[in-house]
Amino acid sequence: MGIVKVSEGMHENLRIASNALCRSINAQAEHWLRVGMLAELYPELNHRDICKLLISLEQQGGFDLNCLSAMEDAPHVQATIKQAGAGQ
Repeated sequence: MGIVKVSEGMHENLRIASNALCRSINAQAEHWLRVGMLAELYPELNHRDICKLLISLEQQGGFDLNCLSAMEDAPHVQATIKQAGAGQ
């Protein structure tokens, strides 16, 4: 586990969101990191589709950036991305 420094303002945002969503501050930060990373990798996906992709990845063994590029050809990942593109 590494340590990431964030601004006081972002830490306060994390604290508020983590309390509201019943997560630890670390779990909330990790959630936002995953969502943000996938949003940058797949800008055509909306938040709902990113959450569906995260669930699909968890069912396949968890979120792993090293494996994600290999999984891009997997039918469940392609289906999620195609559905997002069709909804625009």
